[in-house]
Amino acid sequence: MTAACLPIDRVLPQLLATLQTHASIVLSAPPGAGKTTRVPLALLKIIPPGNGRILMLEPRRIAAVSAARYMAASLGEQVGQTVGYTIRFERRLSAQTRIEVVTEGILTRRLQEDPELAGVACIIFDEFHERSIHADLGLALCLEAQAALRPDLKLLVMSATLDCAPLAKLLGDAPILSSEGRSFAVDLRYLPVTNRQPLAGQMAGAIRLALRDNPGDLLAFLPGSSEIRAVQRELDGSVDGMICPLYGDLPFEQQQQAIQPGTRRRVVLATNIAETSLTINGVRIVVDSGLTRRLQFDPATGLERLMTVRASRASALQRTGRAGRTGPGVCYRLYGEQSFQAMTPFTPPEMLTADLAPLVLELAAWGATPDGLSWLDQPPAAHLAAAQALLQLLGALDRNGAITGLGRRMVRLPLHPRLARLLIAGQELQLLPEACRLAAELSNRSSALTAIEQTEQQLLQLMGGRRKRGILPSADAVRAPLLILAWPDRIARRRPGDEGRYLLASGRGAACRNSRAELLVALQVDGGDGAEGVIHQSAAITVDQLRQTVPQLITRQRSVSWDQAAARVAATEQEQIRAVVLSSRQIAADDAEATALLLEQLRCQGVALLGWSETARQLQSRVILAGRLLPEEGWPDLSDTWLSEHPEQWLANRLSGLRSQQDLGQLAILPLLQELVGWKLMQLLDSVVPAGLTVPSGRRIGLDYTDQEGPVLSVKLQELFGLAESPLICHGRRAVLVHLLSPAGRPVAVTRDLKGFWERGYLEVRKELRGRYPKHPWPDDPWNAVATHKTKKALDKR
Repeated sequence: MTAACLPIDRVLPQLLATLQTHASIVLSAPPGAGKTTRVPLALLKIIPPGNGRILMLEPRRIAAVSAARYMAASLGEQVGQTVGYTIRFERRLSAQTRIEVVTEGILTRRLQEDPELAGVACIIFDEFHERSIHADLGLALCLEAQAALRPDLKLLVMSATLDCAPLAKLLGDAPILSSEGRSFAVDLRYLPVTNRQPLAGQMAGAIRLALRDNPGDLLAFLPGSSEIRAVQRELDGSVDGMICPLYGDLPFEQQQQAIQPGTRRRVVLATNIAETSLTINGVRIVVDSGLTRRLQFDPATGLERLMTVRASRASALQRTGRAGRTGPGVCYRLYGEQSFQAMTPFTPPEMLTADLAPLVLELAAWGATPDGLSWLDQPPAAHLAAAQALLQLLGALDRNGAITGLGRRMVRLPLHPRLARLLIAGQELQLLPEACRLAAELSNRSSALTAIEQTEQQLLQLMGGRRKRGILPSADAVRAPLLILAWPDRIARRRPGDEGRYLLASGRGAACRNSRAELLVALQVDGGDGAEGVIHQSAAITVDQLRQTVPQLITRQRSVSWDQAAARVAATEQEQIRAVVLSSRQIAADDAEATALLLEQLRCQGVALLGWSETARQLQSRVILAGRLLPEEGWPDLSDTWLSEHPEQWLANRLSGLRSQQDLGQLAILPLLQELVGWKLMQLLDSVVPAGLTVPSGRRIGLDYTDQEGPVLSVKLQELFGLAESPLICHGRRAVLVHLLSPAGRPVAVTRDLKGFWERGYLEVRKELRGRYPKHPWPDDPWNAVATHKTKKALDKR
């Protein structure tokens, strides 16, 4: 197989013939088949120069530029002639350009500006198996444009590992063409890692082993830039070759350095950016960690969680294949064969795991709803709802989900809606240079000053601004309004008593160990795997800044509650931005609010909270007894249970002005109970269940109805001389229980049978107490003695 002949070449005649008779085609071609650079050039044969350009989408800038340069070189031309490219902030095109390689977001922008895609004859979706949001969205919009506006538009979707049948069905039962790949034999060697040593050390050891035992350049796959830097530190000075990092946030020039051939042996430390699209000539060795980094969006919290996870089997196979692109190679896997078999078959589509705010904003600008477009995987409803809520908070959508004027300005900027809002705020607040600098810092994960300055200059040009001379202020006071407008849902307040823990406006908790600010904007938050997220980047703000910047988001909430510690109604007015309380002050509760809380306390704690007098308790017990003995009279239920469960029926209109448990304790209950009983039944009650009785001594003595055995008449024995029968109440249905007391007021006998006491018990009591209380009468014949509460001396004087 020569360099001039690639596997895809065998399929090209069929591809060209099929594309002339079908609007859409699916091309399945493994890595190394040559589809990226051969197919666009072949299409020039069937698409005349006047019919429009061929647009090819690539998932990454480096892949787009590399493909364009390779195709231009194969034509013996410079980039920008027949073949050009457009990536963010850079364009290399001319009037004679017929093939334009673009990054995926560029297509969406073109469609928004010109839904008919005038001047475009064919769109190629390369590496569609990566299933980025932009690719899925671009395809959905192209299908709608093709159906409604451009039936002549050709769509070609190319994939290396995807199951093509569902994709073909999405494209209207499009034909599926397949090509073999170009791959030499790759010797697989498993070197499972252990937990006893960090990944960087084990990867560095495997790289040294592989370089010692095998010829050629080496490509190592690591999950992220931090691991790449760690391995680079481990290898510095210990390998004979040039160590080249390769990851998405690396400055573009350094990315190019990693893929360009050189005179020295190369060790390329890469993320999954090097899995597809790019061919790094000279690579004969692959060392695969088996790991990848993935962002997982949680719609419930609005936070993303950056996870290091096992790569899919499809990714592992593509990584392995990199060692066999140009000749026989070897792949070292830092995991076991069983781990490979346990990997998921494919990487999940970004549509199912990512923040969908950019997608929802694009759809709103397009004038479509998610369920009105054709998707390979339907966007999750929860993710869509979270995205719409954020965009409404940013002011990009109205309450009905329609795009606003601000939203249309935001969608024109090739940035996440948050950063787009930040730049527009910079214009509005005359802080554009500061906003561009801030957006550059936040959009570049790389801390390299040159990358930040380059992005800053590009954003300034995009926004039509000029860079200020000198050092831009970075004080939070200057940046705060911009950050507040772009991250209104990330406003956070420190939890009382804990310097490191914060409550976000969304209601989610987060830890920020390097901040002591009372209020902050959390710019980078990892959702974490526990109850709280982790704030990695933040800026301190003040309440006044919030009041000045987002007064429309501040609500004033009255809160009336029962203060358990103070045992009273507490009313506060709070300034809030969603879950974050900005200020709080005590206010007066109105009667309706206080009454409701007092009634609830009575239901929960019972009527013991009230100021019961002895008379009130006696009345309650009298009515309860009457209800048992004379039910036919219709007595009200005055039990504690009923009174506690229904306080609103007898107490509500008497609670005006009351605010505390102390106030309840001072409330006069007796008249309320009398009101419940009613005048007529009160008259009957006094007759049949009297509050007291007049005893033979002439005194009126109260009856105790609270005793379970009652009513109880507690009276000195001498006051009942001559009374033969025990008193009866309730029309004779209940005998009074008599507690006969000594002259000192102590019980000497308890009886309902007073006659029996005089006949059998009195003489024994007289015998025992006469000597102890000689001043009081102890007659031999109690039946005929004078009843009295006085002493014998007082009786004699009378």
